[in-house]
Amino acid sequence: MIRLAFGRLPGGCLYQRPPFHRFSTRKSSTEELSGRPPCPPFTFDTAVQKVRMAEDAWNTRDPERVSLAYTVDSSWRNRSEFINGRQEIVALLTRKWQHELHYRLIKELWSFHGNRIAVRFAYEWHDDANKWYRSYGNENWQFDNNGLMEVRYASINDLSIREEDRLFCWPLGRRPDDHASLSQLGL
Repeated sequence: MIRLAFGRLPGGCLYQRPPFHRFSTRKSSTEELSGRPPCPPFTFDTAVQKVRMAEDAWNTRDPERVSLAYTVDSSWRNRSEFINGRQEIVALLTRKWQHELHYRLIKELWSFHGNRIAVRFAYEWHDDANKWYRSYGNENWQFDNNGLMEVRYASINDLSIREEDRLFCWPLGRRPDDHASLSQLGL
């Protein structure tokens, strides 16, 4: 049985906490012992850094590498799929990047507090029929004390685009530092 916890927001409003640990005490691997700085609580600068690190990792399209930024028992909701643990993360990302070809992603900080970060993002890709898409979304992240993400909620919508309407045209890999952000692109 899951026990629900409740807390009070500033101003006294009652809210239900999700059934996840706010700060994890588990250390079940060398990766978790060493952590993934920057660690919470986040400042504006460290939150921006954490978002860019996530963007860079996802732009490698390497499921194993990406999975190391998450706790071994990380919980996700990705679109309508519920994922638990690194093995399922690797499986989901492998399927994703077999379908979403020439994937290029931009993430942007939306908000942060304590051990949580919210981002908005967009990525472009095409399917095996060479039909192009721009996918838009929001993610809510929660980190353990070691800077590993333990909870990720992602909501994503796909928009069909023409190839000539693509905006993310850098060579595969890390987005160049001088490339426009989502806000600068008006997305």
